[in-house]
Amino acid sequence: MFAQLHIPGKPLVLFNVWDAGTAVTVARVGAPAIATGSWSVAAAHGVDDGEALALGDVLANAARIVRAVDVPVTIDFEAGYGATPDEVGASVAALVATGAIGINIEDRFIDREGLQPIKDQAARLAAARGAAEAASVPLFINSRTDIFLNAPTTAHSSAMVDEAIARAHAYADAGASGFFLPGLVDETLLKRVCRESTLPVNVMMFAAAPSASRCAELGVARISHGPEPYRAMAKWLEGTARAVYSR
Repeated sequence: MFAQLHIPGKPLVLFNVWDAGTAVTVARVGAPAIATGSWSVAAAHGVDDGEALALGDVLANAARIVRAVDVPVTIDFEAGYGATPDEVGASVAALVATGAIGINIEDRFIDREGLQPIKDQAARLAAARGAAEAASVPLFINSRTDIFLNAPTTAHSSAMVDEAIARAHAYADAGASGFFLPGLVDETLLKRVCRESTLPVNVMMFAAAPSASRCAELGVARISHGPEPYRAMAKWLEGTARAVYSR
C-alpha cells in the first residue's frame, strides 16, 4: 500500500513528525502515511542529528509511533546504524520488528565527511533488504544520497546528476525502493533525475525548493518536509515562551 502511494506526477506528501503525539496529530488531518525526520527526532530527545541518538531510543520511539496510528509508518534511519553491512542488517531487522514498513538510509558517512563509495553503499542496502526479506516484510527502502545536500545550490551540475543516476541504478539493483535527493532544487536537473532514475524520486521541501505542484510536474513521486515542521514548532514555542516570561 505504501509503495503504491509513490506516483510520479502525483507525489506522496509526508509532513515529518518526531514522536507518537505529533504522528497522531498529522494522521488526524488525513495524512496517508507517517514519516519521521531524524533531525527532528534527535532534537526532540535533546541531541544532535547524526546517530547521536542511541539505537534503542530510535526503536522505542518508532514502536510508540506505530502503535499510535493506523497508517503506514516509515522511519528516517540515518545511515543504517551499522559500521558494516551485517550491522546494518541487524539494526534494520530490529526496526522491522517495531512494525515500521519503510526506512530512509543515507549514503553519507556518520563519523566523517564524504559519501560511501557506491559499491559499499549498495552492500549496505542489500543487507537491509535481506533483513526485511528474512522477516517477510516488503520494506520500502528509500535510498538517500547527499550529493546535492553537501554542495551549495549554485554548484549543482549535470556531472553531479551523472553520479546521482549511477547511484540510483546501483541502489535499485541492491534492493532499494525509492531514491531521495535532499537539497536538489534546480528544475532542469531534477527533471532529468526523475526521467532517468528507475526508482521513484523523493525531494525535500524547504524555502528554496520548487513548489509541490511544480515538483509534481517535474515527475517527483514523494515530497518530504524534513526538519521544517519541528523548526516551525520550536520557533512558535520559543516566541510564545519569551512573551510569557517578558510580562
